[in-house]
Amino acid sequence: MSIKVEKTDKNNELKLTFTVEAAKFDEGMKKVYTKTAKYFNIPGFRKGKAPMNIIEKQYGSEIFYEDTFNEIVPNIYEEELKANNIEAVSKPDIDVVQIGKGQDLIFTAVIQTKPEVKLGKYKGIELAKKEYNVSDEDINNELTQMAERNSRLVTVEDRAVEEKDIAVIDFEGFVDGVAFEGGKAENHELEIGSKTFIPGFEDQIIGMKIDEEKDVNVKFPEEYFSKELAGKDAVFKVKLHEIKRKELPELDDEFAKDVSEFDTLKELKASIKEKLEEENKNKAKYETEDEAIKAVCNQVELEIPSGMIETEVDNMIKDIEARLSYQGLKLDQYLKMMNKKEDDLRLEFEEQAKISVKSRLVLEAISNDAKIEVSKEEIDAKIKEMATNYGRKEEDLVNNDNLKDYLVNNIKSEKTIKYIVDNAKIK
Repeated sequence: MSIKVEKTDKNNELKLTFTVEAAKFDEGMKKVYTKTAKYFNIPGFRKGKAPMNIIEKQYGSEIFYEDTFNEIVPNIYEEELKANNIEAVSKPDIDVVQIGKGQDLIFTAVIQTKPEVKLGKYKGIELAKKEYNVSDEDINNELTQMAERNSRLVTVEDRAVEEKDIAVIDFEGFVDGVAFEGGKAENHELEIGSKTFIPGFEDQIIGMKIDEEKDVNVKFPEEYFSKELAGKDAVFKVKLHEIKRKELPELDDEFAKDVSEFDTLKELKASIKEKLEEENKNKAKYETEDEAIKAVCNQVELEIPSGMIETEVDNMIKDIEARLSYQGLKLDQYLKMMNKKEDDLRLEFEEQAKISVKSRLVLEAISNDAKIEVSKEEIDAKIKEMATNYGRKEEDLVNNDNLKDYLVNNIKSEKTIKYIVDNAKIK
């Protein structure tokens, strides 16, 4: 087994030429024959019992070539990259030069490698001080939201619909006199002013009285997700059944007892203030760190390999798929709703992916330059925290090498960001 490494005329790109001994290729063919013999039906032999040479005579030796390549090459590829300290950041573009029984297997793989990062200044960078104070208005807004969550609905019978009412309605929508799919509902609860319906719809419900019927005329937005309806005029036949209104509790000591572990409103307010101050502290910390990362990245000119960007976009798409699955949706359903194709989504993510990859490369280079290390104690502490949070056994996580690598990279990244901020000049 041998490998020849050559640089191409592109930055951060290598051409690898692999030569695999004929004996290893032939051995791989025998393994493939053993796995696939059951699929061959040769006259004069029971199905799956025909010898390898008979199958080759019937179909030609090349019948096993592709499967043999896939059988032996992945391990050879990974082992040789590791042995030669080559870090590929893209999928290999493979070309088979020579393949055949009794012959050396020769193939090339063009790959992209991690670029060298030439760091600028990362110690003593200037950062603006981030500070957020908690106002009485902030505390009152939090209390109002708590009151909203603990409100009760009361029926209103002596007046017409007003802003912030909940109108219980039947409706059916028509475009050019024809009812359209998804445009009909009964006893639907619509909060007036929530802006959850087509613009103009909720405004026309204001003033309606119980049992009143009305035609509501609206126009679908030009960017509406359904192409069939986008920009179209529509008429909704609406009937009002009921009017409800949220009744908020009084903000007093009794309210504090009902919604918290505190006995007085004063204590509840103090607790809210403490919580908001902690949130503001974290907000300032994250914004300072974000500004620090941007500042060190702005000093670095870096040509990022397309393979790294492609992989990052892949991961972003996977994250979206995971989040959608919690809502019972698949990616293709979401794309249809948004009137987009996956290529559109990938294009939208490309710039964000470039920023993310560049940040990661620059932080990695700084951590190496500043000799930032991760101790066993730090890894053990993270594993213990994860085991507690996810109800797992520590020993199961300790033996997971991929998880440990992930944690090392994460901790190192966090420590590097802290190092940059700690050494910055905060104005």
